[in-house]
Amino acid sequence: MTPLRIALLQGPPGAPADNAAGAAALRGTIARAAAAGARLLVTPELSLTGYALGDTVRERAETADGPGAAAVARAAADHGIAVVHGFPELDPATGAVHNSVQLTGADGRVSATYRKTHLYGDFERGAFTPGEKLVVQAVLDGLTVGLLVCYDVEFPEAVRAHALAGTDLLLVPTALMRPYEVVARALVPTRAWENQLWVAYANRCGAEGELEFTGLSALAAPDGTVPARAGTGTELLLGTVDRALQAASREENPYLADRRPALYPPPQHGG
Repeated sequence: MTPLRIALLQGPPGAPADNAAGAAALRGTIARAAAAGARLLVTPELSLTGYALGDTVRERAETADGPGAAAVARAAADHGIAVVHGFPELDPATGAVHNSVQLTGADGRVSATYRKTHLYGDFERGAFTPGEKLVVQAVLDGLTVGLLVCYDVEFPEAVRAHALAGTDLLLVPTALMRPYEVVARALVPTRAWENQLWVAYANRCGAEGELEFTGLSALAAPDGTVPARAGTGTELLLGTVDRALQAASREENPYLADRRPALYPPPQHGG
């Protein structure tokens, strides 16, 4: 199969003044990524709105088919590139707001929407309702891609669930803050290695409110290497997902095949 050219947006610093401005910024990045030859663009967590929303989360929230999603769909179709963007999602049925990411195909059709299942810190737990479906997948250019958001990837169970479900490329929009650079530098490549899949980790950078993001976005490979790594500033990081490398790595390191799940059942609680 042909390798997949992928772009990861790191940044930009700060937050858009409103969702329309966020959508316009995404459209510009989509055009740049397509011009660079990418077939897929992954943008950071809450890329439509910015992360440090304070008490404005609900007023910035949109439905999964709202104006932000429509703007991304138009741009994806216009430029022939798949796009992952993050947004606060309003569920019209329940009134709940989720920290969500959406994969839109190069034809402008939504392929998957994932609601962050592991919420980080007081802000997220107060502003969002956690999702209840861990493994959300779609097929892109013959690859099975999966979605997680930031803190999710720090749980080994979450990434292993994707590996067991057949995910080849795990897309992780992120808002990793200082001083947790160890997550980007060490943990993300480890997750790729131990699960024999690709991990695309697209982070924010710079300051937003009182928060400072680490940058260090990365494309981590199943062999434990990091073929593409950003610095700490705004960057459109480009990399290639090589299917042949994944196949060779799985043959060399058969972790998934050598598992003995009967020896590690779920722990029993209670007396």
